[in-house]
Amino acid sequence: MTAIICGSMAYDTIMVFQDRFKNHILPEQVHILNVSFLVPQMRREYGGCAGNIAYNLKLLGAHPLPMATVGKDFQPYTQWLSYCGIDQTYIRVVDDTYTAQAYITTDMDDNQITAFHPGAMSHSHLNTIPTDKGIRLGIVAPDGKDGMLQHAAQFAAAGIPFIFDPGQGMPMFDGKELLEFIDLARWVTVNDYEAELMQDRTGLTPEQIAARVDALIVTKGASGSLIYTGGAVLQIPSAQPKDVLDPTGCGDAYRAGLIFGLLEGLDWEITGRIASLMGAIKIETYGTQNHSLTMTGFRERFRENFDMEF
Repeated sequence: MTAIICGSMAYDTIMVFQDRFKNHILPEQVHILNVSFLVPQMRREYGGCAGNIAYNLKLLGAHPLPMATVGKDFQPYTQWLSYCGIDQTYIRVVDDTYTAQAYITTDMDDNQITAFHPGAMSHSHLNTIPTDKGIRLGIVAPDGKDGMLQHAAQFAAAGIPFIFDPGQGMPMFDGKELLEFIDLARWVTVNDYEAELMQDRTGLTPEQIAARVDALIVTKGASGSLIYTGGAVLQIPSAQPKDVLDPTGCGDAYRAGLIFGLLEGLDWEITGRIASLMGAIKIETYGTQNHSLTMTGFRERFRENFDMEF
């Protein structure tokens, strides 16, 4: 089962603010905003959308092919990918740049403030979608703008179905560009905030977006997710985590579940629940690539949460 994962590879510096942002950001004073948050907890993790999705997809037994551009400081990450058994054929090193860096601060309400340095990610257009490697499907996840546009067009030209996942890259695109992505893609996935932004920029309702693709998937955190497909809306419940420690990367884990279900030819009721459980497993662990699973244990938790099997 082979899927190519276009997106960022990044180092995540993750900090925890032991309070709530809303207690320190005064709405009437945002025009002179000058705040500092004491963050006694800090970790540096391997991350980036392509890396996170590939890691989770590998846990599920698939063969992900992350495609990304990285910098001269990537050696520790490449060692980690080798340890995980993740194919690095389509990871390109751009020697005069740094790997993308995300600085993420999370508060006690799981709100996040992120500063992101794109670094080598801005050169993602240097990579080209392979057409002769038996790729079953792909995903265009947040990456350099030119790379995202190029890879979507290349997937479509090659007849390789792909998921469009604008994520944090949504602000880079205007309504016309988003419509082009939607019309090239087979599936679109966004969170609830991104769904609102996409509606605003394209002028399309979720139902109208769904009519242009095979499915529109909208995640809603602990409230589960909605899958618009075939003129219906499926309500996918959230899975119950054993603990809630770190939401960073849950969306990428969910997307890995979607890809797995599509590769396996599973229906949307099952696929959505697999994705939901992947997000729950991720939130139980700090960092985006520190959780683990066995398929036997995963199937058991799936049965416990949803009273069904796959």
